[in-house]
Amino acid sequence: MEQRINIQQAFPEGYKGMYALVHALSKINITPIQKELMKIRASQINGCAFCLDMHTKDALKEGETPQRIFLLDAWRESGMFTEEEKVLLAMTEEITLIHQHGLSDATYSLAKQYFTEETIGQIIMSIVLINAWNRIAISTHLPIGA
Repeated sequence: MEQRINIQQAFPEGYKGMYALVHALSKINITPIQKELMKIRASQINGCAFCLDMHTKDALKEGETPQRIFLLDAWRESGMFTEEEKVLLAMTEEITLIHQHGLSDATYSLAKQYFTEETIGQIIMSIVLINAWNRIAISTHLPIGA
């Protein structure tokens, strides 16, 4: 696939806006591994090879195990993820697949058992952000490792 436009060059103000959100979320109240699991799961759903490559590498650097990454697509059945991680992954799937039903009341209620309102807001914004990055990478044909 031939790479298309470079969004950073073509629309620098928009790109700066994306990075402002990245910076705002840099101190989110969840672990670095949890952040990467959410990014990987959304990228799996969206089929974003660029982001899958980046975030699996980042997760490994943070200490995530290859086995959990391999089983992430089957997180419900694997028994490898904590209850808190399952809530994050459910939120990730429901927000990424917003056209199905969005963030359900059941998942939101579970999230409130583990996270403050501030953290839930951070989680939602993190999921929105990775979905935006997925759409940019896929639309512009960003090559793996770029």
